[in-house]
Amino acid sequence: MTETEEQPTKVSEQRPFVITRVFDAPRELVWKAWTEREHMKWWGPKGVTIHHAQLELRPGGTFHYCMRTADGHDMWGKWVIREVVEPERLVFVNSFSDEKGGLTRHPMSTTWPLEMLSTVVFSEPSAGKTAVTLKWLPLHATGQERETFDAAHEGMTAGWTGSFERLDEYLVRVQDPKQPWKS
Repeated sequence: MTETEEQPTKVSEQRPFVITRVFDAPRELVWKAWTEREHMKWWGPKGVTIHHAQLELRPGGTFHYCMRTADGHDMWGKWVIREVVEPERLVFVNSFSDEKGGLTRHPMSTTWPLEMLSTVVFSEPSAGKTAVTLKWLPLHATGQERETFDAAHEGMTAGWTGSFERLDEYLVRVQDPKQPWKS
């Protein structure tokens, strides 16, 4: 390992991952879908269900959750919330976790950053529509972790597109209860 790989990368030197999606739902509802435990059914990539969710929405609070895959594999995650500006902005540190809330490495990548700084901005481009912009940056990452993150932007786009599709389906269902929810 080189010296630069061992040294954490400064946030100002990093290339963020950014994705935006416009939802056909009012900002207050989209905010609730991100910040109220009972609405977090959509959270995660396609094919997973939320098996456990505990949320304390406040700076210093956490969202500790377990995603279960179709084959029964559990993946735990955790947010440590830094900023809550209802209904405009949510900032948290996201990481993989264990059942007790301790930080763990990505289950499929030992060089994935341990922590990700996540900033979610909710804006209203027009009446009844909400734009969600997500920005991810590795936090306290080594050079190798940064390289892994940068190389994964395409995969993150695909993953977040699937998650946003789940959110879109969930928002349709919440606004029209006759619509079925597909997990």
